[in-house]
Amino acid sequence: MSPRTLTLLLLATFANHATAATAPLTAESMWALERIAPPAISPDGKSAVAAVTRFDVKEDKGISDLWLFPTDGGEQRLLTTDASTESSPAFSPDGRWLAFVAQRDEDKAPQLYILPLGGGEARRITSVPTGVTAPKWYGDSSGLAFISRVWPDLEWSAMADRVKERAESKMTARVWDNTPITYWDQWIDDRQAHLFRIGIAGGEPQPLTKASGLELPRSLADASSFDVNPVSGQIAFVADSDPADNVINLDVYLLDASSGKARNLSADNAGADNVPQWSPNGQLLAFARQTIVGFYGDTRRLVIYDSKGKLALHAPHPDWDRSADGLVWRGDSRGLYGAIDDAGTVRVWDLPLRGKPKPLTGQGNVSSLALSRGSKAVLVGLRESFLEPPTLVRIDPRKGTTTALESRNRDKLAAQQAGRYESVSYAGENGDPIQMWINYPANFDAGKRWPVILLLHGGPHNGITDAYSWRWNAQVFAARGYVVAWHNFHGSSGFGQAFADSINPKQDALPYADTIKAAQWLAAQPWADGERMVAAGGSFGGYLASILLGRPHPFKALVAHAAVYNWYTQIGSDFGFSKSRFPEFWEDPTTMAQSSPHLGAGNFVTPTLVIHGQQDFRVPVNHGIELFNTLKKRGVPTRLIYYPNENHWVLKPQNSIFWYREVIAWIEKYAKPGAGVGATRASLRHILRGLSANL
Repeated sequence: MSPRTLTLLLLATFANHATAATAPLTAESMWALERIAPPAISPDGKSAVAAVTRFDVKEDKGISDLWLFPTDGGEQRLLTTDASTESSPAFSPDGRWLAFVAQRDEDKAPQLYILPLGGGEARRITSVPTGVTAPKWYGDSSGLAFISRVWPDLEWSAMADRVKERAESKMTARVWDNTPITYWDQWIDDRQAHLFRIGIAGGEPQPLTKASGLELPRSLADASSFDVNPVSGQIAFVADSDPADNVINLDVYLLDASSGKARNLSADNAGADNVPQWSPNGQLLAFARQTIVGFYGDTRRLVIYDSKGKLALHAPHPDWDRSADGLVWRGDSRGLYGAIDDAGTVRVWDLPLRGKPKPLTGQGNVSSLALSRGSKAVLVGLRESFLEPPTLVRIDPRKGTTTALESRNRDKLAAQQAGRYESVSYAGENGDPIQMWINYPANFDAGKRWPVILLLHGGPHNGITDAYSWRWNAQVFAARGYVVAWHNFHGSSGFGQAFADSINPKQDALPYADTIKAAQWLAAQPWADGERMVAAGGSFGGYLASILLGRPHPFKALVAHAAVYNWYTQIGSDFGFSKSRFPEFWEDPTTMAQSSPHLGAGNFVTPTLVIHGQQDFRVPVNHGIELFNTLKKRGVPTRLIYYPNENHWVLKPQNSIFWYREVIAWIEKYAKPGAGVGATRASLRHILRGLSANL
């Protein structure tokens, strides 16, 4: 199904529930939509449960409740109504209980609750002072394993005292002897991430991994960091094997329950081994392997371990040039399904252990898979596109079709105007094809000339896929009267290993060239006004906007959100401690000097909106301040938007609405919205000649 066909089908569906689309999409109407989290599915496949979040913009907060959705399309029903936020639903293997995490009433930290599905109220089964995350059931439904970040030398009561003491202390100093010290927007203290077990009757949680001498990764321990064998109950978990303070080598371990010791399954690989998952028959363990140390964009290969020792470790698809992500085992234990980033779209793939990978779904992202048990297992997931926010669907693996199981946003979407979108390809640097998404205004007329916004994605090894974006919503910008383009430049994920790694270590050259060639392609379109073009991006996209600032480009204005502006000071980021794959700046001054945006400041002339959050530890706030101060010294029109309570992203409703308002106002100031006469043919030829000459 083509993007255009999908667009028409969605619009037709919405039309059945409203007489007409009456209003353009705005940040306000976007925040009125409900957001559904990844689902859990019952063992018999008859029901799925997911957390649904609605936002009270006036109160500036979200409220999440658990909903049950019959997979035959029956009536959905509310499971929880507490004022707290519920998350991480998990069905017990016998189908009698639903576990979830919440912080209710007098809870000082998130705790584990279980709800009897036959009727009755949820009850808390933990009172852990350090909180609970990522619950997973044992196969006999007798209890669950979970993660908590603890002081391993303290008992629970002593930990409660320490939590209280630190919360009430007037002394606020923090001390580290080891790294990391931050992660995204969190300070990492001296606690360790460990696994514990709790029975359904409650009681004192029992430690699982503390005796192993290992800990789960402090900065990123979550549900993907461990799994429980559904037959034997054996734990597979991830830990850092390298004792060096600035090197991370994640390995997969098997825990011996009787001794507490752990055996390393991936000691042969210096790269990251992660996301262990047991097969339904309990005999096979799958995990994802990367072999290049220090390259998060390295292709993740599927690796299988046979617990019976027949196959040891093997990779069933060594030549497949996509990353094995979003995996769930098939019911027959002979393969897995995956939600695979594939050339601009996240598709469901069948990954047999014997045979070649095969795509199942077509256009539109489908991810967050969950599969029930048995030979007639039911597969569910979340479907989305540029026009459709995540929607719970049932997936037919044979036909690759999806059927919606909920319609929580249908009426609101039907009342919004939506423009069509499409995928195009143009010749990028070195003649390589570059995929680019184009979103058009709802009232688009190809016979007129339109201003263009070129969005610059982050990462850089995170491709833009056919998905609904809450933070950079292309349709919100298009609704203001712009054609919005989003290109997957060199370095983007989903196009193979060579394409992703092509920009390292000089991350400026190819993305910059691809961006200029995207501008050339856009300016050459009969509907594009080459004199009303702007570019905007965040994170690596902000870095790319800063690179554009110091080099020739056709954009009338730029937006740089959370921009890496100075490579030298980026050592202060949350990953700045780790050993680099390439020489450091004191070892190779040339490469960094060529690719750091701040050294192009002498050429800054383009009006630039700078945005940064105080709690951003991935790109510390000094980058935004440095860029803003430099622009002011250069006499370049600029504005700084600073968020004291946001991180790398703007996540709070009121802050987000203000963000869209300010970004749109900045763009409209320098590139008037809506259709117009636009550039003359002579000026277009001048623009294209200038762009070609500067490459």
